Amino acid sequence: MPTIIPIEDPDDPRIAAYRDVRERDLVGRDGHFIAEGAVVVRSLVEARRHRALSLLIADKRVEALAPLLAKLPEGTPFYAAGQAVLDRIVGFALHRGILALGEKAPMPGAAELLARTGARARVVMLFGIGNHDNLGGIFRNAAAFGADGVILDSGCCDPLYRKAIRVSVGATLLVPTAKLKAGEDPLALLDRAGFQAVALSPAGAEPLAALAPPPRAALLFGSEGPGLPPALLAGSRTVRIPMAGSFDSLNVATTSGIVLHHFAADAEQNR
Repeated sequence: MPTIIPIEDPDDPRIAAYRDVRERDLVGRDGHFIAEGAVVVRSLVEARRHRALSLLIADKRVEALAPLLAKLPEGTPFYAAGQAVLDRIVGFALHRGILALGEKAPMPGAAELLARTGARARVVMLFGIGNHDNLGGIFRNAAAFGADGVILDSGCCDPLYRKAIRVSVGATLLVPTAKLKAGEDPLALLDRAGFQAVALSPAGAEPLAALAPPPRAALLFGSEGPGLPPALLAGSRTVRIPMAGSFDSLNVATTSGIVLHHFAADAEQNR
Protein backbone atom coordinates (compact mmCIF):
# COMPACT_ATOMS: atom_id res chain seq x y z
CA MET A 1 0.00 0.00 0.00
CA PRO A 2 1.28 3.54 -0.73
CA THR A 3 2.83 5.50 2.13
CA ILE A 4 0.30 7.65 3.98
CA ILE A 5 1.04 11.38 3.98
CA PRO A 6 -0.73 12.86 7.04
CA ILE A 7 -2.37 16.28 6.65
CA GLU A 8 -3.08 18.25 9.81
CA ASP A 9 -3.37 21.79 8.40
CA PRO A 10 -6.26 22.61 6.01
CA ASP A 11 -3.97 25.21 4.39
CA ASP A 12 -1.22 22.70 3.62
CA PRO A 13 -0.11 23.59 0.06
CA ARG A 14 0.22 19.92 -0.89
CA ILE A 15 -3.57 19.52 -0.95
CA ALA A 16 -4.37 22.87 -2.59
CA ALA A 17 -6.20 21.12 -5.46
CA TYR A 18 -8.78 19.77 -2.97
CA ARG A 19 -9.51 23.08 -1.26
CA ASP A 20 -13.04 24.55 -1.62
CA VAL A 21 -14.15 21.83 -4.02
CA ARG A 22 -17.53 23.30 -4.98
CA GLU A 23 -16.12 26.73 -5.79
CA ARG A 24 -13.32 25.22 -7.87
CA ASP A 25 -15.84 23.08 -9.74
CA LEU A 26 -17.55 26.23 -10.98
CA VAL A 27 -14.45 27.81 -12.51
CA GLY A 28 -12.85 24.69 -13.97
CA ARG A 29 -9.69 22.75 -13.20
CA ASP A 30 -7.42 23.15 -16.24
CA GLY A 31 -7.37 19.55 -17.43
CA HIS A 32 -8.00 18.02 -14.00
CA PHE A 33 -11.14 16.80 -12.24
CA ILE A 34 -12.30 15.58 -8.83
CA ALA A 35 -13.72 12.08 -8.26
CA GLU A 36 -15.73 11.52 -5.07
CA GLY A 37 -16.68 8.30 -3.26
CA ALA A 38 -15.14 4.83 -3.17
CA VAL A 39 -17.00 3.44 -6.20
CA VAL A 40 -16.14 6.42 -8.38
CA VAL A 41 -12.50 6.55 -7.25
CA ARG A 42 -12.19 2.83 -7.97
CA SER A 43 -13.40 3.53 -11.52
CA LEU A 44 -10.73 6.22 -11.85
CA VAL A 45 -7.99 3.93 -10.57
CA GLU A 46 -9.07 1.23 -13.02
CA ALA A 47 -9.69 3.58 -15.97
CA ARG A 48 -7.51 3.08 -19.05
CA ARG A 49 -7.73 6.67 -20.28
CA HIS A 50 -7.69 8.97 -17.26
CA ARG A 51 -5.12 8.97 -14.47
CA ALA A 52 -5.34 9.46 -10.70
CA LEU A 53 -2.81 12.10 -9.64
CA SER A 54 -3.44 11.86 -5.88
CA LEU A 55 -5.97 10.79 -3.26
CA LEU A 56 -7.28 12.50 -0.13
CA ILE A 57 -9.02 10.25 2.42
CA ALA A 58 -10.48 10.50 5.91
CA ASP A 59 -7.98 8.70 8.14
CA LYS A 60 -10.75 6.58 9.68
CA ARG A 61 -11.39 5.00 6.24
CA VAL A 62 -7.83 4.04 5.37
CA GLU A 63 -8.07 0.45 6.59
CA ALA A 64 -11.36 -0.25 4.81
CA LEU A 65 -10.03 1.21 1.56
CA ALA A 66 -6.71 -0.65 1.67
CA PRO A 67 -7.55 -2.99 -1.29
CA LEU A 68 -8.32 0.04 -3.47
CA LEU A 69 -5.23 1.94 -2.35
CA ALA A 70 -3.06 -1.05 -3.19
CA LYS A 71 -4.05 -0.66 -6.86
CA LEU A 72 -2.59 2.85 -7.11
CA PRO A 73 0.45 3.22 -9.38
CA GLU A 74 3.70 3.49 -7.48
CA GLY A 75 4.46 7.06 -6.47
CA THR A 76 0.86 8.30 -6.42
CA PRO A 77 0.54 10.71 -3.43
CA PHE A 78 -1.96 9.49 -0.84
CA TYR A 79 -3.03 12.03 1.78
CA ALA A 80 -5.03 11.27 4.93
CA ALA A 81 -6.65 13.73 7.33
CA GLY A 82 -9.00 13.69 10.30
CA GLN A 83 -12.66 14.25 9.42
CA ALA A 84 -12.75 17.81 10.80
CA VAL A 85 -9.66 18.81 8.82
CA LEU A 86 -10.97 17.07 5.71
CA ASP A 87 -14.28 18.94 5.90
CA ARG A 88 -12.46 22.26 6.25
CA ILE A 89 -10.29 21.47 3.24
CA VAL A 90 -13.15 20.64 0.87
CA GLY A 91 -15.60 23.19 2.29
CA PHE A 92 -18.44 20.83 3.19
CA ALA A 93 -19.07 17.66 5.21
CA LEU A 94 -17.48 14.93 3.10
CA HIS A 95 -19.50 11.93 4.28
CA ARG A 96 -18.04 9.62 1.61
CA GLY A 97 -14.59 10.29 3.06
CA ILE A 98 -12.58 9.92 -0.15
CA LEU A 99 -11.60 12.18 -3.04
CA ALA A 100 -9.18 11.78 -5.91
CA LEU A 101 -7.63 14.31 -8.24
CA GLY A 102 -7.69 13.02 -11.81
CA GLU A 103 -6.00 14.09 -15.01
CA LYS A 104 -8.19 14.20 -18.12
CA ALA A 105 -7.08 12.20 -21.11
CA PRO A 106 -7.38 13.89 -24.52
CA MET A 107 -10.87 13.38 -25.97
CA PRO A 108 -10.84 11.83 -29.45
CA GLY A 109 -12.92 13.07 -32.33
CA ALA A 110 -16.21 11.38 -33.16
CA ALA A 111 -14.88 9.82 -36.37
CA GLU A 112 -12.04 8.18 -34.45
CA LEU A 113 -14.43 6.66 -31.90
CA LEU A 114 -16.75 5.32 -34.62
CA ALA A 115 -13.82 3.79 -36.49
CA ARG A 116 -12.90 1.72 -33.43
CA THR A 117 -16.28 -0.08 -33.27
CA GLY A 118 -17.03 -3.53 -34.64
CA ALA A 119 -19.43 -4.88 -37.24
CA ARG A 120 -22.26 -4.66 -34.72
CA ALA A 121 -22.20 -1.52 -32.61
CA ARG A 122 -24.36 1.05 -30.91
CA VAL A 123 -23.29 4.48 -29.85
CA VAL A 124 -25.14 7.25 -28.06
CA MET A 125 -25.03 10.74 -29.60
CA LEU A 126 -26.13 13.65 -27.41
CA PHE A 127 -27.20 17.17 -28.38
CA GLY A 128 -27.56 20.02 -25.88
CA ILE A 129 -27.58 17.88 -22.71
CA GLY A 130 -26.60 20.63 -20.27
CA ASN A 131 -27.83 19.07 -17.03
CA HIS A 132 -25.17 17.10 -15.13
CA ASP A 133 -27.73 14.73 -13.57
CA ASN A 134 -29.12 13.81 -16.99
CA LEU A 135 -25.68 13.46 -18.54
CA GLY A 136 -24.47 11.25 -15.68
CA GLY A 137 -27.62 9.13 -15.90
CA ILE A 138 -27.19 8.61 -19.64
CA PHE A 139 -23.57 7.51 -19.19
CA ARG A 140 -24.63 5.11 -16.45
CA ASN A 141 -27.19 3.57 -18.81
CA ALA A 142 -24.64 3.43 -21.63
CA ALA A 143 -22.28 1.45 -19.41
CA ALA A 144 -25.02 -0.81 -18.03
CA PHE A 145 -26.34 -1.79 -21.46
CA GLY A 146 -23.02 -2.11 -23.27
CA ALA A 147 -22.97 0.93 -25.55
CA ASP A 148 -19.75 1.25 -27.52
CA GLY A 149 -19.37 4.94 -26.79
CA VAL A 150 -20.97 8.33 -26.24
CA ILE A 151 -20.54 11.28 -28.62
CA LEU A 152 -21.24 14.82 -27.38
CA ASP A 153 -21.99 18.00 -29.28
CA SER A 154 -20.67 21.38 -28.14
CA GLY A 155 -23.89 22.10 -26.22
CA CYS A 156 -23.37 19.24 -23.75
CA CYS A 157 -21.92 19.81 -20.29
CA ASP A 158 -18.62 18.34 -19.13
CA PRO A 159 -18.92 14.58 -18.40
CA LEU A 160 -15.99 14.92 -15.97
CA TYR A 161 -17.68 17.53 -13.81
CA ARG A 162 -17.76 16.06 -10.28
CA LYS A 163 -21.55 15.73 -10.12
CA ALA A 164 -21.79 14.09 -13.54
CA ILE A 165 -19.14 11.55 -12.54
CA ARG A 166 -20.92 10.84 -9.25
CA VAL A 167 -24.38 10.41 -10.83
CA SER A 168 -22.90 8.12 -13.47
CA VAL A 169 -21.32 5.98 -10.70
CA GLY A 170 -17.99 6.38 -12.47
CA ALA A 171 -19.28 5.49 -15.95
CA THR A 172 -18.08 8.79 -17.45
CA LEU A 173 -14.55 7.62 -16.61
CA LEU A 174 -14.98 4.26 -18.33
CA VAL A 175 -17.27 4.62 -21.37
CA PRO A 176 -15.40 5.70 -24.55
CA THR A 177 -16.30 9.34 -25.18
CA ALA A 178 -15.78 11.69 -28.11
CA LYS A 179 -16.83 15.16 -29.17
CA LEU A 180 -18.18 16.48 -32.44
CA LYS A 181 -15.96 19.12 -34.03
CA ALA A 182 -17.34 22.61 -34.54
CA GLY A 183 -19.39 22.63 -37.73
CA GLU A 184 -19.18 18.86 -38.20
CA ASP A 185 -22.25 17.30 -39.82
CA PRO A 186 -23.27 14.42 -37.52
CA LEU A 187 -25.49 12.69 -40.06
CA ALA A 188 -22.83 12.76 -42.78
CA LEU A 189 -20.30 11.46 -40.24
CA LEU A 190 -22.56 8.57 -39.28
CA ASP A 191 -23.28 7.73 -42.89
CA ARG A 192 -19.57 7.56 -43.77
CA ALA A 193 -18.98 5.23 -40.81
CA GLY A 194 -21.88 2.94 -41.78
CA PHE A 195 -24.14 3.88 -38.86
CA GLN A 196 -27.89 4.41 -39.08
CA ALA A 197 -29.13 7.41 -37.11
CA VAL A 198 -32.06 6.55 -34.80
CA ALA A 199 -33.53 9.71 -33.30
CA LEU A 200 -35.79 9.69 -30.25
CA SER A 201 -38.78 12.03 -30.38
CA PRO A 202 -42.32 12.05 -28.95
CA ALA A 203 -43.46 12.49 -32.56
CA GLY A 204 -41.34 9.62 -33.88
CA ALA A 205 -42.67 7.73 -36.89
CA GLU A 206 -42.46 4.27 -35.32
CA PRO A 207 -42.81 2.86 -31.80
CA LEU A 208 -39.67 1.60 -30.11
CA ALA A 209 -41.17 -1.85 -29.51
CA ALA A 210 -41.53 -2.39 -33.27
CA LEU A 211 -37.96 -1.32 -34.06
CA ALA A 212 -35.59 -4.05 -35.23
CA PRO A 213 -32.23 -2.51 -34.28
CA PRO A 214 -29.84 -2.11 -37.24
CA PRO A 215 -26.38 -3.70 -36.88
CA ARG A 216 -24.64 -0.33 -36.48
CA ALA A 217 -26.85 2.27 -34.84
CA ALA A 218 -26.33 5.73 -33.41
CA LEU A 219 -29.02 6.65 -30.87
CA LEU A 220 -29.68 10.39 -30.92
CA PHE A 221 -31.04 12.20 -27.85
CA GLY A 222 -31.74 15.92 -27.43
CA SER A 223 -32.26 18.18 -24.46
CA GLU A 224 -35.54 18.14 -22.57
CA GLY A 225 -37.94 20.69 -23.96
CA PRO A 226 -36.39 21.63 -27.32
CA GLY A 227 -35.46 18.05 -28.18
CA LEU A 228 -33.43 17.32 -31.30
CA PRO A 229 -33.02 19.94 -34.05
CA PRO A 230 -35.47 19.51 -36.97
CA ALA A 231 -32.63 18.89 -39.44
CA LEU A 232 -31.44 15.89 -37.41
CA LEU A 233 -34.95 14.48 -37.15
CA ALA A 234 -35.51 14.92 -40.89
CA GLY A 235 -32.39 12.93 -41.72
CA SER A 236 -32.86 10.14 -39.15
CA ARG A 237 -35.09 7.18 -38.49
CA THR A 238 -37.41 8.61 -35.83
CA VAL A 239 -38.68 6.50 -32.94
CA ARG A 240 -41.11 7.20 -30.11
CA ILE A 241 -41.96 5.57 -26.78
CA PRO A 242 -45.78 5.43 -26.51
CA MET A 243 -47.18 6.75 -23.22
CA ALA A 244 -50.48 6.78 -21.40
CA GLY A 245 -52.92 9.65 -21.31
CA SER A 246 -51.69 13.16 -22.06
CA PHE A 247 -48.04 12.48 -21.25
CA ASP A 248 -45.84 12.83 -24.31
CA SER A 249 -42.27 12.71 -23.04
CA LEU A 250 -39.91 11.20 -20.47
CA ASN A 251 -36.79 12.44 -18.75
CA VAL A 252 -33.97 12.07 -21.29
CA ALA A 253 -31.89 9.84 -19.02
CA THR A 254 -34.90 7.55 -18.47
CA THR A 255 -35.53 7.49 -22.21
CA SER A 256 -31.95 6.49 -22.90
CA GLY A 257 -32.23 3.59 -20.46
CA ILE A 258 -35.37 2.23 -22.12
CA VAL A 259 -33.90 2.53 -25.61
CA LEU A 260 -30.52 1.05 -24.69
CA HIS A 261 -32.23 -1.88 -22.97
CA HIS A 262 -34.25 -2.53 -26.14
CA PHE A 263 -31.05 -2.63 -28.20
CA ALA A 264 -29.20 -4.74 -25.63
CA ALA A 265 -32.05 -7.28 -25.47
CA ASP A 266 -32.01 -7.57 -29.26
CA ALA A 267 -28.23 -8.08 -29.27
CA GLU A 268 -28.59 -10.84 -26.65
CA GLN A 269 -31.22 -12.64 -28.73
CA ASN A 270 -29.04 -12.48 -31.85
CA ARG A 271 -25.88 -13.92 -30.32
